[in-house]
Amino acid sequence: MYGHTGIRIQDSLRGIDVVYNYGAFDFSTPNFIGKFVKGDLQYFVTNGSFIDFYYNYQAENREIIEQEIQMNPNQMNLLFQQLNHSVYSDERFYTYKFIDRNCTTMVVDKINGILGKEYIKSDTSNQTYREILYPYMTDFYMKLGIQLIFGAKVDEPATRLFLPYEFKEAISYTKVNSNAIEKSNKRILEVSKPEVSFNWMNSIYSLIAILLALVLANKKWIQISYFVFAGILGLFFSLVGCYSLHEEVLWNYNILLFNPLLLVFAWYLKKGIKERIVLLGQIILAMLLLYLAYMTTKIHLEIVWPFIALHFYWIGKIVLQIKKSNLTH
Repeated sequence: MYGHTGIRIQDSLRGIDVVYNYGAFDFSTPNFIGKFVKGDLQYFVTNGSFIDFYYNYQAENREIIEQEIQMNPNQMNLLFQQLNHSVYSDERFYTYKFIDRNCTTMVVDKINGILGKEYIKSDTSNQTYREILYPYMTDFYMKLGIQLIFGAKVDEPATRLFLPYEFKEAISYTKVNSNAIEKSNKRILEVSKPEVSFNWMNSIYSLIAILLALVLANKKWIQISYFVFAGILGLFFSLVGCYSLHEEVLWNYNILLFNPLLLVFAWYLKKGIKERIVLLGQIILAMLLLYLAYMTTKIHLEIVWPFIALHFYWIGKIVLQIKKSNLTH
């Protein structure tokens, strides 16, 4: 979805044409899913022939853009030696981090280290990480899920080059001692991407239709079931933030929307304990107002607003009905 960054070392005189890739992992690792979620899964660097790399990308219908970097012979030899050392030593393994340590950041750091200074760097600090990532996600429900599990870190200014295409752009405008670092830039594998027609079922319209159907059904058991689901989701966001080492899921303010307190609210609603329903409903609505105020500057407000509207409508209606009933009596 986000692309990949590799380093190609080519020397026609020695018959060398190798691609080095950071970001490989082994599915057979014991407790793979647990380690992946926690954030201590070991990734590693690999190398292989360019022709194999090319054919793999061709088979997967993925384009390859090659940028040749301006380096002197000493720098190129040093880079080659360091890459080989990374592959054939304990340095091969590293702990993956979605933003701070991935296939792109490892290459950025490696090349800047060879150049002796952080010449290649982000020029997108006026954007947040979330804003940069957002356009890459074309599948609506995948986008919704990823945006909900992301925490406050991805709303920080994007000071780190961490995506391949952003890295590509940075190389194009980077200069070392007034000289462009990019020697050439060409697409060496072009692919044909079929036009994907609009899918109503995989869009915000289907989400609105589903939530609207829940409202129109007007059944208490549907409300209770939904609040239980939303509360469990919020509980998951809370617990995964405590458990995982991925900083991207820490301090997840989306729990103000999918609030764990909804589990207790659902219980009181089922039992019909009116005073508790009103009190907890007002607390949840106040937290929802805070969430809405905070979200006014966030790009993903455009895809979570149906949930905000549903929560305000349902909880507000329940609280007002009970208050009105109490006044009547």
